Amino acid sequence: MSALLLLVLVVVTLTPTVLVESSEIYVEETTSVLHNPEDPVYLSIADGYVALRLYVSTRLGDHEALVVVNDSVTVKMKLQFTTGGYYVWIAGIPYTNSGFTYYFKLKFTSREELLVYRNRVNRYFYFDGVNRFPQVEWVKYGVAYQIFPERFYNGDPTNDIYANHTDELWYNEVYRGQPVFTPWNGPITPLHCCHQYFGGDLKGVTLKLDYLAELGVTLIYMTPIFISGSAHGYDTYDHMQLDPKFGTMSDLEELLREASERGIRVIFDFVPGHVGIRHWAFLDVYEKGPSSRYWYWFTVYKWPFKLGDGSAYRCWWGIGSLPQLNTTNPEVKNYLINTALYWLGKGFAGMRIDTPLDLLNPRDFFKELRIAVKSAYPDAYIVGEIWDKRPEWLRGDAFDSLMNYYLGREILLKYARGAATGYATASLLASYYASVGVNVAGMGFNIIGSHDTSRVLTDLGCGGVFDTPSPESVKRLKLLSTLQYTMPGTPVIFQGDERGICGRKEYYDEQRYPIQWDKLNTEIYEHYKKLGQLKRTLTPLHTSIISIYHADQYVVAYTRGWFDELLVVASNNPVNTTKFKLPPGDWTVVYATDSNAEITTSGELVIPPLTAVILLRADIATTTPSLTETPTPTSTLTPTPTPTFTRETTPTPRTPEIPVTNVVVIVVVVATTVLAVTALKVAKRK
Repeated sequence: MSALLLLVLVVVTLTPTVLVESSEIYVEETTSVLHNPEDPVYLSIADGYVALRLYVSTRLGDHEALVVVNDSVTVKMKLQFTTGGYYVWIAGIPYTNSGFTYYFKLKFTSREELLVYRNRVNRYFYFDGVNRFPQVEWVKYGVAYQIFPERFYNGDPTNDIYANHTDELWYNEVYRGQPVFTPWNGPITPLHCCHQYFGGDLKGVTLKLDYLAELGVTLIYMTPIFISGSAHGYDTYDHMQLDPKFGTMSDLEELLREASERGIRVIFDFVPGHVGIRHWAFLDVYEKGPSSRYWYWFTVYKWPFKLGDGSAYRCWWGIGSLPQLNTTNPEVKNYLINTALYWLGKGFAGMRIDTPLDLLNPRDFFKELRIAVKSAYPDAYIVGEIWDKRPEWLRGDAFDSLMNYYLGREILLKYARGAATGYATASLLASYYASVGVNVAGMGFNIIGSHDTSRVLTDLGCGGVFDTPSPESVKRLKLLSTLQYTMPGTPVIFQGDERGICGRKEYYDEQRYPIQWDKLNTEIYEHYKKLGQLKRTLTPLHTSIISIYHADQYVVAYTRGWFDELLVVASNNPVNTTKFKLPPGDWTVVYATDSNAEITTSGELVIPPLTAVILLRADIATTTPSLTETPTPTSTLTPTPTPTFTRETTPTPRTPEIPVTNVVVIVVVVATTVLAVTALKVAKRK
């Protein structure tokens, strides 16, 4: 008995790793552990940290993970997700432009620890200090707002007439007497999608900048403003010329200047894959045939041809009014890249790229575009319109973000509608964020509804554009938008969603109907204003880190921040109040979509039906993280702090936190293990 007590006292004073046998494993020889420093999924720079991720197969059992830096500092990793049969561990090492070596340790309760190296020859992983995929830092601090200029606000009625000079239906003689001009509150016609005009313009956007600033908007994404043959602008006639129906260069310069004074950036919509039938290069081909110097800018099957005849030339999705550019042609590539650089030089902060996967050579083209843009404007934001989950486009050689419809519609919207459980939602969130780098997560362009979808309220149960949303659809919208605003990156509002507008895409794209500024759902508007304030003021929402904490049939809960200091809990139960046991800590409700949400004296969170709650923890040290092993006195590295509560990703197995400090329970376990090992060695000697 006294010997055991003596052994326990010895364990208390020694480093536990000295007493635990270890073995080695090499990531290049196994799929049980995954880490590739060349892939931003596993190593990226975000929020001033080198974010290191290690994927460990759940088949290895419960464990804790640590990363050893420069053989001197051991940093405890935290469990971010469990997904696809792997535990996803993460640690943050402050980024100092200096390189370092590192390897990983896996500690188990019932077996020897595993040391994770790269291979048998080089052993250590190495980071050379070079940030090859820098974050566009400003994105994660604010709120984005999509504007469809023709339907936003008419600030200058004198330019309305110019639509008649450029419209494709008039030019192509498809309809005599078209297009249609309509008063701002006029009826929707069959041409509403593309050739019904209401008069919105750039001046109208400038006049509403104060309104946008009140919402917390820091980024405007405008659909195309260059001369075209439609209301939507995706059939460009000249990439270098503003559409006169939207205003003049002076109007654009005023908009960009006034927006900048309010802390608002603007990105433009870039359409590199196709043009309109009145594009100057295509008209030259139409008139001159093979003798045109632009003949190889397009793919022509027969000439002469009639404008709009989609069988005569390659066009976008077979639509004759949208001839496809031959982006394999170096002249075309140079023209498009120079166009992008020109508009960035005018003051735009980046670009949203239309249908990038429909280009003839998207990989080569966007690699060249990115190099040119980032060389001249390193802080420019490049967003690709890809609707599904395509993480291969987010590796630093194409886009900073996709439009994240997958996150917004396939994950968050389905949950808010009640079409997905908390389990399924947590699983999809984990899978999604585990597939991209931490740096990419922080640059997310998180959109749910746009000019290409039904209005979000309609998706949640509202009807058409002239209908009033039901109380339930409003509750679901508030739930959904709270989740959207608390994801890493920037939430994107489609113009008017904050005012309670409904609209069905299948009815002549009525979601594009002009904003009726004399109508406002105050409850929804005030909710969006509050979310904008929270996005601006809550520091954890400025980070790139999200970690799944808990999920069940109705509830999904996740933390934000490197220190897990913000917790979001949501319930899509449409009928019953839910009680949720909060993790240890001093938690405060900072916002709830239903004011009846509260924390009980027993530490439970009461969640009304269809409610999301944002909580902040006050008793966590975010500036003095602790080391799990003592560093050398000269070390300047600061490790990620030890998580203070165990994360659950129901229904996947739970991974307990195992502190390596001198906790009595751990001491006893270690002591018992050492006794067993000693006894085994004695038996072998006998």
